[in-house]
Amino acid sequence: MFNFNRGKNKPMEKEKGLILSLLPLRDVVIFPHMIIPLFVGREKSINALESAMKEENDIFLSTQKDAQKDDPDESDIYEFGTLGSIIQLLRLPDGTVKVLVEGKRRGVIKEYLPNPDSFLVRIEQLEEIIVEGETVKKEALIRNIIEAFEHYSKLSRKVPGEILASISSISDPAKLSDVVASYLTIKIKEKQDLLETVNVIERLEKIYGFILSEVEVMEVEGRIKKRVKKQMEKTQKDYYLNEQMRAIQREMGEEDSAKSEIKEIEKRLKEKKLSKEARKKVEKEAKKLKMMAPMSAEATVIRNYIDWILDLPWYDTTKNENTLSDSEKILEEDHYGLKLVKERILEYLAVQSLSEKNKGSILCLVGPPGVGKTSVAKSIARATNRQFVRLSLGGLRDEAEIRGHRRTYIGAMPGKIIQLLKKAGSNNPVFCLDEIDKLSSDFRGDPASALLEVLDPEQNIAFNDNYLEVDYDLSDIMFITTANIIQTIPDPLQDRMEVIRIAGYTEYEKLNIARSYLVPKQTEKNGLTKDNITFTDGALLTVIRKYTREAGVRNLEREIASICRKVAKKIVSTGLKKRVKITSKSIEKYLGIQKFRHGETEGTDRIGLTIGLAWTEAGGELLDIEAMVVRGTGKPILTGNLGDVMQESAQAALTYVRSRADDFGLPRDFHKKSDIHVHVPEGAIPKDGPSAGIAMVTSIASAFLKKKVRSDLAMTGEITLRGRVLPIGGLKEKLLAAHRGNIKTVVIPSDNKKDLADIPGKVLKDLEVITVDNVDEVLDIALIKEDKPEGKMAAVDSGKIQISAGAGPAPL
Repeated sequence: MFNFNRGKNKPMEKEKGLILSLLPLRDVVIFPHMIIPLFVGREKSINALESAMKEENDIFLSTQKDAQKDDPDESDIYEFGTLGSIIQLLRLPDGTVKVLVEGKRRGVIKEYLPNPDSFLVRIEQLEEIIVEGETVKKEALIRNIIEAFEHYSKLSRKVPGEILASISSISDPAKLSDVVASYLTIKIKEKQDLLETVNVIERLEKIYGFILSEVEVMEVEGRIKKRVKKQMEKTQKDYYLNEQMRAIQREMGEEDSAKSEIKEIEKRLKEKKLSKEARKKVEKEAKKLKMMAPMSAEATVIRNYIDWILDLPWYDTTKNENTLSDSEKILEEDHYGLKLVKERILEYLAVQSLSEKNKGSILCLVGPPGVGKTSVAKSIARATNRQFVRLSLGGLRDEAEIRGHRRTYIGAMPGKIIQLLKKAGSNNPVFCLDEIDKLSSDFRGDPASALLEVLDPEQNIAFNDNYLEVDYDLSDIMFITTANIIQTIPDPLQDRMEVIRIAGYTEYEKLNIARSYLVPKQTEKNGLTKDNITFTDGALLTVIRKYTREAGVRNLEREIASICRKVAKKIVSTGLKKRVKITSKSIEKYLGIQKFRHGETEGTDRIGLTIGLAWTEAGGELLDIEAMVVRGTGKPILTGNLGDVMQESAQAALTYVRSRADDFGLPRDFHKKSDIHVHVPEGAIPKDGPSAGIAMVTSIASAFLKKKVRSDLAMTGEITLRGRVLPIGGLKEKLLAAHRGNIKTVVIPSDNKKDLADIPGKVLKDLEVITVDNVDEVLDIALIKEDKPEGKMAAVDSGKIQISAGAGPAPL
């Protein structure tokens, strides 16, 4: 061991600073006033120490940026470091050197000098900066640091006790900051930042911040350790008590509850018919359960999982003992009409009776509210002798509701498909997926995509629920989905279903439904009998026509229920014993004033007013389209909350009329002196679509030609600029709306003639349906021909219709 007297000789000094050997440090930053032992093994570092010893000089201590680098170059070493003196040096047997160094003051490397054996640098010593006038702030920081460091040392337990006493006696803020910094367990970069901070007040502030941060981290660590220790003690206590309970039960001759539970699982597994994959999975989980503590959380999860698999109806099915005629009778008993649905179900039952391999069908019933889509699914279950389960998809956003959650989550469960199968207790129920057109999606996934597997006959033979983790066969289930509109259902999902459209009911059908189903149902539901109340057909027709306006019968049932409740109240309050007869004249006494005008249009033929036909989610509707010519500059005005497509139809209609000005007997500049205002009433309701095209062109032509439009006529059809009438959709609903509105004649496109096959015969009997190919035919039918004076024509001047001399008008 060698001892050296520090400062015996002065180091080499030139004009530009001190020239010293450089010792690169790894994973340590040495501050002034810090004494630390170092183990040196690299050749260049040992040469630097030997050079410093030989010259009896100080040595410059600077930290490497990357501690993993064994042979650093100049760019790998921080410029700022500490001038240090060698206190002791000891050569070890393995060739390394143990050296004890003391930091003296800060310095910065100005230049690396050529030296093959070790790093030789010219450095500049740095002076500590203390700004005058910050005495109070300095004293406050010193006190705070000493107090915070005492707290830190108590939590850390790595700071020797004597250091606390020595720190409290340090009055020099620079020395205090360096001594405290050397004992902080912070990152190397943070320590280097402190070393490079020459301003003492700024350095004290940084150190104080580091101490507070470390204290906060250590306090959280302490709380975590206490919590973990407490939990471990509780677990050990529970284990000890459980072992004691087992020992007591064995002494008393009682069977271990955990063992009895395992035996029960094994018994159920032996009796239950499962798929090979499910059986293998249950056996594996039961084996794991045997080796677990019965009261552990994992054991509870496994028990729940096994219960779910064993409770599912893997091969449990219900047999259909009804004949085809029995099933048909049940369907007719429950619902009036719905011919297509009933026919499709009977076809399915017929095929099933001939082929055992026939898989479950997937039907999609599309129609307006209240037509019986959900109730017919229940009726199908009764006709086929199957269990019925229903899942409402309206507003469903989470994919896990269909596929289930993985068992890794707390409180995980299978998806609704598996849950409802367990509830049904059979593997071939009628499964109603209600409101499939109202599915939503968000960050949790897309339920519609999850349903692709459920509703695909080629895939649902191996449906994989995230919770079960085994394949489940859904192919025997009869899936029936319901929707109001089909446009919002994704195309891939539509492709997997057989769509059956259910249009609204005619008045005749509603009357039969009310007489045969709704009145008996509400009579019984409200505690009445046939001896208490009776409805005439006239009364029911009045309710249908003047108190409801819908495609289905939901509101009709509500109105009948309201009448029954009022009769029940009358019987209870007055003791009435004679039967109450509800007639068309007495309806207003029970339901109040009439809500709708049945078959009451404008009543008289008017100029610029045409009745169009519209399709809505609730069925068909009559749509008044008004047009009026006013003085102006030729600007079209479109109002009534019209969508882009409907506005374009109005523009096309106006352009068509302008293009036919000569044929209509109108001056060529008639549009420049007047504005045409097209309005569709009920402006609060958004309207869109191209099918009002012919109604708009009729209203515009009527307004300009001053010819009245038939008030008993309704029309629907899209137009082109050349006057062709194109086909439209929703014809059945539109014709039913015309029939409900007491319209006598309906004009439709010729291409829709094929769709008349779906229209009830009674509706076609009451309506005169005229098919057209072009607008000229429409105007010829719709506009009322009035006798005009010879040689006169209708013309527009400054927004006014006048009779002027000229050739007679061209035939329409």
